[in-house]
Amino acid sequence: MGVIRLMDEPLSNKIAAGEVVERPTSVVKELVENAIDAGSTAIEVLLVEAGLTSIQIIDNGAGMDSEDALLSFSRHATSKIANEHDLFRIRTLGFRGEALASIASVSKVTLHTSNGENGTFVQMEGGRLIEHRAGSLRKGTDIKIDQLFFNTPARLKYLKTLQTELGHSIDLMNRLALSYPAISFKLVHDGRTILQTSGSGEIQRVISDIYGVSIAKKMIPFEAESHDYKISGYTSLPEVTRANKNYISLFVNGRWVKHYAIANTVHKAYHTFLPLERQPITILNIEGDPYLTDVNVHPAKQQIRLSKEKELMDLIHETIRRTISGAVRAPIIEQPKAPKQAPSRQLDLWKTTHTVKEPDIQSSRSYAPPVPARTFNPMPELEAIEVPGANDAEPPAIAEPTIPEAEPEQIPEPPEHRFEDPFEEESPQFPELEVVGQIHGTYIVAQSTDGFYLIDQHAAQERIKYEFFREKVGEVDTSERQALLLPLTFHYSRDEALRLKEALDVLAESGVFLEEFGDTSFIVREYPTWFPNGFEQEVIEDLIEQVLNERKVDVKKLREDAAIMMSCKRSIKANHYLQKHEMERLLADLKLAEQPFTCPHGRPVIIHFKTYDVEKMFKRVM
Repeated sequence: MGVIRLMDEPLSNKIAAGEVVERPTSVVKELVENAIDAGSTAIEVLLVEAGLTSIQIIDNGAGMDSEDALLSFSRHATSKIANEHDLFRIRTLGFRGEALASIASVSKVTLHTSNGENGTFVQMEGGRLIEHRAGSLRKGTDIKIDQLFFNTPARLKYLKTLQTELGHSIDLMNRLALSYPAISFKLVHDGRTILQTSGSGEIQRVISDIYGVSIAKKMIPFEAESHDYKISGYTSLPEVTRANKNYISLFVNGRWVKHYAIANTVHKAYHTFLPLERQPITILNIEGDPYLTDVNVHPAKQQIRLSKEKELMDLIHETIRRTISGAVRAPIIEQPKAPKQAPSRQLDLWKTTHTVKEPDIQSSRSYAPPVPARTFNPMPELEAIEVPGANDAEPPAIAEPTIPEAEPEQIPEPPEHRFEDPFEEESPQFPELEVVGQIHGTYIVAQSTDGFYLIDQHAAQERIKYEFFREKVGEVDTSERQALLLPLTFHYSRDEALRLKEALDVLAESGVFLEEFGDTSFIVREYPTWFPNGFEQEVIEDLIEQVLNERKVDVKKLREDAAIMMSCKRSIKANHYLQKHEMERLLADLKLAEQPFTCPHGRPVIIHFKTYDVEKMFKRVM
């Protein structure tokens, strides 16, 4: 007798549930996506104990008749595709027809649905039909999942805490709300409303509901298209950062997906605008012919494959880079409004905090391409006074958001408020500054007609030198070489020597003219005259080290890294006091920079204190 046998339907459904139903969030995702596919304009999600006890989804979509309601619990039953050709033109979020059968096999399900003409009630338990009869005529679907994993207790012990499981559901609903701003979403947990969107179609309003009004005002719109793809969305100003890429939300034809290469492209677009290890907040919508996407590559449909991926990456990088370049400017220090306090508590006027607020900026919709950088020479080398233990100050880390607990009504914006277009002012330009003095040998104080400015002298000269070296290393001029009386010698292991021999041309394109000198040794007889004086050997060693550490050497990236590294060498350090004419020369060179507001590492160069805000601090105006 053979040992291979066919599994019965309850067993096969439970196995399928192992892939589809990983946690309560998986159930919420499948059911809400069904509601979206049904044309719903309002979707309500009710959770009890993070969904472990109960999950209820109520929508006002098309609903089903009696026959379809019963058939929907069968495996591979779907209204989304009819033949194999439809599989390559999927325009809906669901299409496999496995979700309801899998969910019903590991829970107790009650379904109320109506297409407006007749209503149906269906009750399932562990995949078995318990009751099927006529139901209410309210158009739409109301489905409730009770006691998830009641018949597979082993799955329960692998779930995380209720707070963690709830966090996953909140994150999912946030992404769906961002993808479908025209749908009103409501998420309620244990009777408490956590998220509620209006369904007005204004994505900036949804951003406000999720991240807060202050963040929404610092999001910049962008839009572009190529022959095959169209992209649009919002991305944050460089001052708004997070610690990981989880705040980069990607949507392809309305589907929230995770795509490492696209997320990495968004981050690369912020190169030199963000500090190291910081990430932007970005909502990116990608539209294209479904034939160019393959969504049938992941059980939860969260990963996809894209055709013409490089074309899409270039479009995203260029668009976001252009948008940020046209929007960034000096952040403004503003005194925030005093929070409302209970009458019985005394207001302490001496404990004043300040936040950084970005000024209004011109819309990328009327964006003009940035003016090419004018050629200039950086200011002469200033001999820095080395102070033991003195390091460049790092910017304070921005606290990560917690799971929102406040009622939507607590957002400090009236419901009827519409966001003013924050892109009405002129494009960012460097102000006319008059040097006033210096603080602690580190920050230059300058004034203008609209207030005063603090300039980080190290970051300023770093930006100036970065743009100078970027231009030089981009096209290495053979006439700008310094011959050495005694060549520099470098020794490496055999495997390192083999890799270096393959990269000699790449190094030469970056200004390192390495020659073989035996099996494992190399010499340098000359180097560009613009290498930082006194740091030539260190620069060469650092560039060689980068080549050895990279599996695949990218000339463009090596040149960029070289420009950043050399800009740090001999730049003015903290606690180095300058003469007034030196400060004026530094600001004059900074004004000529293509992007004077951030250093190559993404830290701010200049901070603006508006006259009005200073007067408010001193109570000259009320």
